[in-house]
Amino acid sequence: MNLFKLISNCVRYSDKVLWIIIILISTYSLFLVKSISRETFNYFTVQFLSVLMGFIGAFFLQALDYKVLASWWKWIAAIGVFLILCTLFVGVKVEGSMGINARAWIKLPGGITFQPSELVKIGFIVTFAHHLSELKKIDGFKDLKKITLLGLHALVPVVLTHFQGDDGAAIIFLCIALMMAFMAEVPLRYFIAMLVLAVISAPMMWNFVLADYQKRRILTQLNPEADPLNMGYQQIQGKLSIGSGGIFGYGLFQGPRVANGVVPVQESDFIFAAVGEELGFIGCILLLGLILAFICRIGFIACHSGESMGMLICFGFIGLIVSQSIFNLGMCLSLLPVMGVTLPFFSVGGSSAACLYLGVGIVQSVYLNRDETRKFLNTQEGKK
Repeated sequence: MNLFKLISNCVRYSDKVLWIIIILISTYSLFLVKSISRETFNYFTVQFLSVLMGFIGAFFLQALDYKVLASWWKWIAAIGVFLILCTLFVGVKVEGSMGINARAWIKLPGGITFQPSELVKIGFIVTFAHHLSELKKIDGFKDLKKITLLGLHALVPVVLTHFQGDDGAAIIFLCIALMMAFMAEVPLRYFIAMLVLAVISAPMMWNFVLADYQKRRILTQLNPEADPLNMGYQQIQGKLSIGSGGIFGYGLFQGPRVANGVVPVQESDFIFAAVGEELGFIGCILLLGLILAFICRIGFIACHSGESMGMLICFGFIGLIVSQSIFNLGMCLSLLPVMGVTLPFFSVGGSSAACLYLGVGIVQSVYLNRDETRKFLNTQEGKK
């Protein structure tokens, strides 16, 4: 099959519904970012270029058979570890007055910063799906040694991102692994054992793993009003912005609190506060509806993939979207402590936006390489 025919087939036979949903999400996101940018830094240009690059990457990545991509799992894993280690040693250090100390970004030529963990999330989904599918083939879930190696595979990015000071990313890696392991039908006893271990180790984690500012965030989340001008400020102001919009909001480009930047980091971690203020309850429901439609469509592709690894890749991506959405919205609504997790596709962040679209490209590859699509293409070739 020549290159032109391959591109043509990708355009004609990719999942149009998924493309339509992601285009709607991207359009909504860019309007929000444009509104937030009207009185501050021009986040819109950065986000638009990231989305454009992501779309281009996704389009070409869908043309690559995901099984071929997964066969390069050793290289993908090695590059992922290398990127995070590079960030640990030569990354941009971010420090805050409350004890924040993280190295999660690499500075590129031109002053551009890149967050490697966002790319590693996509690579991890591919490598972990390959690992799980190989174990399923040989009924390896009964072998304690093989399960231990699987657990170590999952822990590598969790531990490395923790040492970066980016525990938000570490939690997301863990959620992705749990979702994929559950869908691969890893025996329930291993999940129970892990839960028991987590409960037993909780005091040690509190005393020796969590930094002081993280402990303060957890305690403040229980009662933000106890420290309204410091630790509790962001969440209190976020809730006020969401509530101020009422049913329909002030209107896009009209929110006074958005214009004045009242909510810290409203362009990223707390973009949902801007949605609530400017577009109100209706805008919030629309955002949640688009994310839900996106998740459901990927679930549909997973259930019709006809192959274990393709299904696991899709559910890994669902795990990424669901966990980040829950943690981000939980932060904004004061249901969870602030942990630096962005809202997928909506929060400003070039690395996050571009890499998420790569995930969409791999999901499209699963759709294009399912048995039904292959049979149809073979039939069309036979007619010619």
